[in-house]
Amino acid sequence: MKIVMDTDTIVAALRSPAGASAELLRRARRQEIILAASVSLFMEYEAVCQRPEHALVAGLDELSVGKFLDGLACIVEPVEVHFLWRPQLRDPADELVLEAAVNASAHALLTFNMKHFANAAEQFSLRVMQPGPFLRSL
Repeated sequence: MKIVMDTDTIVAALRSPAGASAELLRRARRQEIILAASVSLFMEYEAVCQRPEHALVAGLDELSVGKFLDGLACIVEPVEVHFLWRPQLRDPADELVLEAAVNASAHALLTFNMKHFANAAEQFSLRVMQPGPFLRSL
């Protein structure tokens, strides 16, 4: 099963190792699921995860956040973006997530911002779920 995770779910994994988002990353590391992302989406993951407030909450230093991102890069399946679907959503950062999911032919797009993707989910027949319910559905 192939998934694309919104940046908010990656940050949740960084900040809360016991949560559903972190468990999904562990399953991707064990190759039980495939985590896909485009280069531009991964760059957003990096930019947001490196914000000092996330490291502070997670109790991590800059080096540890870098190791988290290195590990993430090792498990992500790269997605080539052949088709741009913009504009579909209000937030340009959300467009990166949608494009990765559609171009990857993902089974699900995981986010905490469900209503940001509601119309796109219908248009592209894409499952949009929060990490917890998705994890329970496996």
